[in-house]
Amino acid sequence: MGDPNRSFAEAPMPLFSPAEDEVVPTALPAASVRGKQPSYLADHRARLRDRFMQGGADALPDYELLELVLFRAIPRQDVKPLARRLIDHFGDFNRVLSATPARLADVPGVGQAVVTEFKIVEAAAQRLARARVMNRPILSSWDSLLDYCHTAMAHRETEQFRVLYLDRKNVLIADEAQAQGTVDHVPVYPREIVRRALELNASALILVHNHPSGDPTPSQSDIAMTARIEAAAGSMDITVHDHLIIGKSRELSFRAQGLL
Repeated sequence: MGDPNRSFAEAPMPLFSPAEDEVVPTALPAASVRGKQPSYLADHRARLRDRFMQGGADALPDYELLELVLFRAIPRQDVKPLARRLIDHFGDFNRVLSATPARLADVPGVGQAVVTEFKIVEAAAQRLARARVMNRPILSSWDSLLDYCHTAMAHRETEQFRVLYLDRKNVLIADEAQAQGTVDHVPVYPREIVRRALELNASALILVHNHPSGDPTPSQSDIAMTARIEAAAGSMDITVHDHLIIGKSRELSFRAQGLL
């Protein structure tokens, strides 16, 4: 193996790339400089793409799925060492994609092209998950809602507080991030939540926030804040259906726990 701290050459990529990689990085074997990808890399990439198309994501371990994403950002180099380095550093595929640009850039070999590619994939995953719950009766799409919340929030490194606004038929009409915070605190303003609900003509709310620690157990401040929001909403005949705390691998429901 080569030096683990060597940098991987990157080049700007178009939004859509052809099946064959065409961008020539700055330091490559002679065959690549002449315009051809080294055959062992081309064969490896073709085999990996074929395995993915035949068996889907379940047919690949995390580092190989990450390789597929890296193929576009680093067209003609062996990206397996970088994929393994990223998995070792962050823990799994999801945590790699959801890591902040600053933390990604701390990993040797990661440049702006890699960061951009990861953020595109992350945004696409969130948008797909969100499409499964928006403008649909939320109480009959509960599993999809939980999937969306985990996709959007489970691997964040700081707390985020979101409010899901529902109409009289419990259809999700808006999903809005109210505040960003630190690793263990996020400021929440009940009056602003209720004011926004009135603007949207919402009749019910679902509160959602994440615990970057991974443990969704509510704190006393979580419980007190929820009670304040419920009181403020209740004064305007707005129902708080639930407050979900999203951890790394599971969530906690205030309603299910008898806290709401």
